Amino acid sequence: MTSLTTYRALGRSGLLISPLTLGTMTFGTARWGAAEPDARAIFNAYVEAGGNSIDTADVYSGGTSEELVGRFVAEGHRRDELVLATKFGFSAQKGNPNAGGNGRKQIHRALEGSLRRLGTDYIDLYWLHVWDQVTPAEEVLQTLGDLVRAGKIRYFGLSDMPAWYATQLATLARAHAVPGPVSMQLEYSLLARTLETEYVPAARACGLGIMPWSPLAGGFLAGKYEPSTEGTQPAGGEGRLSGSNPFSGPFTKFTARNWQILAALREVAGQLDRPLAQVALAWTLTRPGITSTLIGASRPAQVPDNLAALEINFSPDQLAALNHASAPEAPEFFSAGLKQAVFGGVEVQGWG
Repeated sequence: MTSLTTYRALGRSGLLISPLTLGTMTFGTARWGAAEPDARAIFNAYVEAGGNSIDTADVYSGGTSEELVGRFVAEGHRRDELVLATKFGFSAQKGNPNAGGNGRKQIHRALEGSLRRLGTDYIDLYWLHVWDQVTPAEEVLQTLGDLVRAGKIRYFGLSDMPAWYATQLATLARAHAVPGPVSMQLEYSLLARTLETEYVPAARACGLGIMPWSPLAGGFLAGKYEPSTEGTQPAGGEGRLSGSNPFSGPFTKFTARNWQILAALREVAGQLDRPLAQVALAWTLTRPGITSTLIGASRPAQVPDNLAALEINFSPDQLAALNHASAPEAPEFFSAGLKQAVFGGVEVQGWG
């Protein structure tokens, strides 16, 4: 059984974090979020259980999430014991291109704002929130490396970017012996496993730890929704996927395939006598390359429920059932079968 205090190195670095990271996107968010009293209770429940990894971003609740996190850290005098992470990249001012993206001017602007809202003079882990498709990798690497050397950030990671881009930054950093990324943050769940083809091998080769976001697929894997008679759109359910949400349109979770995955999850959860959300979270922790999985909560009671995922031990048959049901639809080209064909049908194992 894994413990919240079984700390893990994030990638090839000396930064040690809990296997579950508290995501604070819900802090101060209307509709499905947590107002300050609940946010404080969520935060305290996590750190009092031994968790040390806190994740926020400058755009969460328009900066309110960072302000609340900073307040809670100061109240408990916990700055030195916590790994505080925030992000930059999304626009802070409509019509101003230099108030968004990954350029040097924007990074410095965003960091100063985050430091002020968090009430700290350094960030432990600074995430590039999203690849802007414009700024050269060399500029991003130099800017973030300079901030490491200046002591304003300790480490940095990359979120929502192509695998080749992460590899480019990591390779440039290694070639020039300068600070490089230590982690990736990507959507990963039973419903979203496409990163296994390129990202997981890239992360392993470059020494990057992977931190999944949305491991419950916006609440879909928590069992909040039921399929309609057509088997696609939900017949009911209230949560992040209700109404306008980032997973609508082509990114919808309500597909026939996903309902089948949910059915397999229900079967395994029933065998374990555990809530679906716990089982879905526990599954991510069994996957290669995963250092710490993001958990979120809108109510304090959800924190111990999520942390209980660390207690789950799957049988080989249960893991096989989940892996089979959720296997990516596109087959892996670089397969074991291809390797055998390359080596004349002989079993060959590489180093590592």
